Amino acid sequence: MNQDFSSIYNHHEREVLAAVMKMAADFPQIAADPDLLCDVACVALNRLPPRYIRHAVDFLFYLTEHERREIDAAIDEAVGYAFHFVHARAALRAQP
Repeated sequence: MNQDFSSIYNHHEREVLAAVMKMAADFPQIAADPDLLCDVACVALNRLPPRYIRHAVDFLFYLTEHERREIDAAIDEAVGYAFHFVHARAALRAQP
C-alpha cells in the first residue's frame, strides 16, 4: 500500500500561528526572539485538542457558527495563556 498522508494536518496549527503573530505586538520582548515565539505556539497548541483535517473548507463547512466561535475563543485563550506563561518563564531565567 502506497498512501500519501501529506494532506493531513492539525487545523489549529495555522490558526494558532496567525494568532501568535497578531498578539506578538502586545509582547515586544517575546516578539523580538523567534525561539520564544515558537515556544508560545507550542504551549498554545498543547492546550488545544488536535483537530486533524485534510481540507479546511470541509472542516469549516460542517461547523455551526457557535462551534466556530468556541474554537476561535479557545485559540485566543490558549495563545494569551501561552504568551503569559512564556513571558513569566523568561523573566525567571533572567533573574540572577
